[in-house]
Amino acid sequence: MLMAAARFLGMAVGSSEAEPFWLDFLRTLARRGLRGVKLVVSDAHEGLKAAVTKVLRATWQRCRVHFARNALAHADKAQRRIVSAWIGTAYAEADAEGARRQWRTVADQLRPKVPKLAALMDSAEEDVLAYMSFPTAHRAKLHSTNSIERLNGEIKRRTDVVGIFPNEAAVVRLVGALLLEQSDEWATQRSRYMTLETVAALSDTGQVRLSAVPA
Repeated sequence: MLMAAARFLGMAVGSSEAEPFWLDFLRTLARRGLRGVKLVVSDAHEGLKAAVTKVLRATWQRCRVHFARNALAHADKAQRRIVSAWIGTAYAEADAEGARRQWRTVADQLRPKVPKLAALMDSAEEDVLAYMSFPTAHRAKLHSTNSIERLNGEIKRRTDVVGIFPNEAAVVRLVGALLLEQSDEWATQRSRYMTLETVAALSDTGQVRLSAVPA
């Protein structure tokens, strides 16, 4: 599924999250009128990242929370708190340039003792810090997938109760109903989420309402 500015744009059922699935899904959204996407946030799905580049030509943000889990797996238990604090100093910088500079400083500090972690930071820098190029007011909503993780947990809980679905349409009915309910909730809780109005200044296109998904 894909969401934007506290709205769900679409959902699809697939057997894997490989690049072909994401290409087909994003092309469907593009045919429905999706334009002007600036940033896509997810965990480390290379298939999605590749599809985003090809179809939406947008920047990809690697979820900061998921990255932290990957990063700390390279550190000993005794090191994890200090390593997390060091990496966090890059996030505390006021702008993208400062964040990148501090990120590299931390990676170099870690390199002698935790070379695998330093190498991970080298390769992930652009993707983890992508959100720093956006307005300060939006960054807290852009650097991770936190806003959708609770919903993912609820979807898993509801689908586990069913167990085995008779067909794809049954999945779409259940999950689609949950997504519509959540989309309505997000639309009314404007103080907690980004709205179309607050992100309009970043857009190089007019506001577009996607057409309904064909029956």
